[in-house]
Amino acid sequence: MDSSSTSLFDILGPIMIGPSSSHTAGALRIGRAAGMLCTAPVVKAVFRLHGSFASTYKGHGSDRALAAGVLGMQTDDPDIKNALEICRQRGIEVKFTEADLGEVHPNTVQVELTDAGGIRHVLTGCSVGGGAVRIIGIDGFDTGITGEYPTIVTKHHDKVGVIKNVVSCISDAEVNIVTINLARSQKGKLATAIIETDTLVDGDVVEKIGQLEHMVDVLTMDKF
Repeated sequence: MDSSSTSLFDILGPIMIGPSSSHTAGALRIGRAAGMLCTAPVVKAVFRLHGSFASTYKGHGSDRALAAGVLGMQTDDPDIKNALEICRQRGIEVKFTEADLGEVHPNTVQVELTDAGGIRHVLTGCSVGGGAVRIIGIDGFDTGITGEYPTIVTKHHDKVGVIKNVVSCISDAEVNIVTINLARSQKGKLATAIIETDTLVDGDVVEKIGQLEHMVDVLTMDKF
């Protein structure tokens, strides 16, 4: 075993409450990631469950775990079992449906959240085992986020110099960039950048990026 690439988390999995790391801890982390996209309180959550998630989500507690994640709970929170009731108490409408999401991992769920300001975000995530997850889509763009690092997600017009200016904002704040992944719908149209950093950028940096020419939206996600 190569100790340089294998962690104790890989062997033992997360500290968690629930019967399955994939169906409980992983589901909760996907819910947390989705919740981080919303800057106002969530008022509606729709979960579209694929494959194994769809067939076992009630028995394995994935429904409660997903809701708990949206509420911001950690995997060892004793209130996970009460997450659906807490959502009802807070006036959050919650809906679970089974869906065919295509050629994806069997433990995949699409989370659609609407916040109090009417802003909607859609995140698709896979629980790949041992509590590890992979976020494969955000708001119509392909991603590959693992939650191991804080992440900046930009939506912008595909113009020369946009990424250079975004990187300058981050480096001026003395924040180190780990990875950058780019995607676009088509040349000259909307594009996205997924930027992982060693530390979470401050709100003023996010505001500065949001004011850049050709920028449409900026989202930040802490480690989840």
